[in-house]
Amino acid sequence: MEYVLIYIHGFMSSPQSVKAQQTLKYIEEHHAGLIVELPEVPNYPLEAAQMLEEIVSRHSGKKLRFIGSSMGGYMSTYLVEKFGGKAVLINPAVRPFELLQGYLGDHVNPYTNKAFTLQDLHIQQLLDLNTQELQDPSAYWALLQTGDETLDYRQAEQKYLTSRLSIEQGGDHSFQNYQNHLPKIFEFLLS
Repeated sequence: MEYVLIYIHGFMSSPQSVKAQQTLKYIEEHHAGLIVELPEVPNYPLEAAQMLEEIVSRHSGKKLRFIGSSMGGYMSTYLVEKFGGKAVLINPAVRPFELLQGYLGDHVNPYTNKAFTLQDLHIQQLLDLNTQELQDPSAYWALLQTGDETLDYRQAEQKYLTSRLSIEQGGDHSFQNYQNHLPKIFEFLLS
């Protein structure tokens, strides 16, 4: 059975982000036959979920694999719980519906220059995508850095406590030295 990897970038990021490009380069060098989806995820949660579900449905019958960074980790968890598969989560958002309360209003994505406005209804959409329980904790590997200035790593530590969990002291929200983890990430995803 074929594998498909869906890389899901974070909020106000894009497929041009450093981690997304490092992942792509690693795949080209080591897993050239792997089917890869690296979508530009919409800034609104419901639109993002619909787009990602559409991508998943195009790959029916394949083994689903996800790498999700920050908000992408939140979306990856939603998709694994709904469709199955495995995910590696990089400093994943666990309660973005709380965090983004402070971000209501107008924004411009620095990668795409697309303007958008976050409203209360988008917070509700995020809540609707929340996964309380993990059906199969072994389907996840969460990589966390304690120096994450955007998210409290302890939320992810708590949620993925019974999953594979790697916690590095220091670092930041971008997850420093991510590329060094790629061999082990693909070992986990493709096993």
